[in-house]
Amino acid sequence: MKELNIKNYAHIGDAVYEVFIRERTIMMTSNLKRLHRYTVHYVNAAFQTELLEKITQYLSEEEIELARRARNIPTSSARRIDRAMHSNATSLEVVLGYNYIHNKQRFLELCNIMESLINFDEKTL
Repeated sequence: MKELNIKNYAHIGDAVYEVFIRERTIMMTSNLKRLHRYTVHYVNAAFQTELLEKITQYLSEEEIELARRARNIPTSSARRIDRAMHSNATSLEVVLGYNYIHNKQRFLELCNIMESLINFDEKTL
């Protein structure tokens, strides 16, 4: 499979991360308002930045290099309040997207690691 532009990995990584979260939050409630609130709690730049910091110790050198490259992607949106946080969230998405495209087994390993690090308990929200 050919190598893609790093922005493409971020794009697919954003999607698969959200599906990963949604698959877990649907187990928390059937109330749509709460379901949305739970999903938004986990799918945002601040949370993704924290998650990246937690999983960095589990990343390979190649994945760390991908994350570093992703931090250097220029953001086009002036509405971004914290560009560093947005860059870190994008780094997580790139690592996930790259593995989703090129190494599904590694992608699933990262999902298992993330699941072990995230407290999916509605009482803590």
